[in-house]
Amino acid sequence: MDVKSAFLNGLIQDEVFVEQLPGFESETLPHYVFKLNKDLYGLKETPRAWYEKLSSFVLKNGFEQGKVDTTLLCKNYESQFLLVQLYVDDIIFSTTNEMLCEDFSKLMQTKFEMSMMGELKFFLGLQIKQTPIGIYIHQTKYVKKLLKIFNMNGAIEMKNLMHTTTYLGLDEESTKVDKT
Repeated sequence: MDVKSAFLNGLIQDEVFVEQLPGFESETLPHYVFKLNKDLYGLKETPRAWYEKLSSFVLKNGFEQGKVDTTLLCKNYESQFLLVQLYVDDIIFSTTNEMLCEDFSKLMQTKFEMSMMGELKFFLGLQIKQTPIGIYIHQTKYVKKLLKIFNMNGAIEMKNLMHTTTYLGLDEESTKVDKT
């Protein structure tokens, strides 16, 4: 989900003054400096003000903020739950019940102008592939770009950079495998 004009939605907490840009001076008040009431794209305060507005709206609607990552929010519905990750003007959400996704989307669109981006495929430089058996996160595109930058396109590939005695099981912690 992507928020349209996200940075124009926040309200500034600090006092911010701007001088008039050349060519955009007021004819009646050409020497005035103006105080901003709302955010303006490019101000250092803008992302914080937008996040405050967005997160407070979500929290008022029954979500709980993560203790370690405050941009991760969760809402429990008996045996179901909805996870929401806020990142600047992007919102990623997932649930155990598809109807909860639709409800969340409708809720957000009552307050903000948003567009649904579809299934998550790319986020913060990570490529995401969703299959019936799991979700795979990789950085193939990034690695290929690095290889090209450092002129290593012909480098020998390694199938696994992990130590050979490490075993990672499904939903289990790493354990050492004794090969004696």
